[in-house]
Amino acid sequence: MEIKARARFIRISPSKVRLVAREVSGKKVDEVLALLRFLPQRGARVLRKVVEAALANAEQRSQVDVDTLFIKGIQVDGGPVLKRFMPRAMGRVNRILKRSSHITVVLDERTGKVKTPRKQ
Repeated sequence: MEIKARARFIRISPSKVRLVAREVSGKKVDEVLALLRFLPQRGARVLRKVVEAALANAEQRSQVDVDTLFIKGIQVDGGPVLKRFMPRAMGRVNRILKRSSHITVVLDERTGKVKTPRKQ
């Protein structure tokens, strides 16, 4: 059973969050929370909050075993961009883009069955 959590309009560039998201995708939730707690990137703090929200969503369902959850997917999309201008020399202007992100985390239960090789 899939459990989702979403954070929208987060004021951090999507490319910065994707760097952290690639590191944690496919791992168990408890490992991910421990890893995100000690990563120095700002995107790790934001992503940890979304993973904790997804875990809280999973705890609300009685049929989900929280110990078997893993990160099935993390999707980081671009949100609206704030466009600002900075004056430069000789009457010119540089445009500054302040990007935002939409982050979606999907958790799923890992089945307890382990494939064993067949003996011939």
